[in-house]
Amino acid sequence: MTPDDVRALALALPEVTEAPHHGRPALRLGTTVLATLWDQDTLNVMLDEGEARAVEGGPCSLLWWGKKLNGVRVDLTGAASDQVAELLEEAWHRRAPARLRQSRGD
Repeated sequence: MTPDDVRALALALPEVTEAPHHGRPALRLGTTVLATLWDQDTLNVMLDEGEARAVEGGPCSLLWWGKKLNGVRVDLTGAASDQVAELLEEAWHRRAPARLRQSRGD
C-alpha cells in the first residue's frame, strides 16, 4: 500500500478530509485525527485499546503515546488494502456522529 492508496480509502468515508498534524498528513473527521501518515511506509490509526489489541500482529503493532495506548501503527509495506480499509472504517465509526453513522446504515 502507498500513502495515495490510504488517502483514497480514507477520503471515501463520509466527511473525511486531509489536513496537516504536526507537519504530517492527517486524515480527519472534523477536527478529530483518525489516522496519520507518519512516513511513506507507516500509518498510525487511532483506535481504542480493545480494537488495537484485537488487530495487533502482522503489519500492525500497538501505538503508544507515552503510557497511553492510542491505536495501531501499520507497516504499509506488509498491509493488505482490505485490512487498512477496515482499520480506517473502525477509526471513523468510533468518532462519527450518530447522523453520519445512521446515513450509512450503521
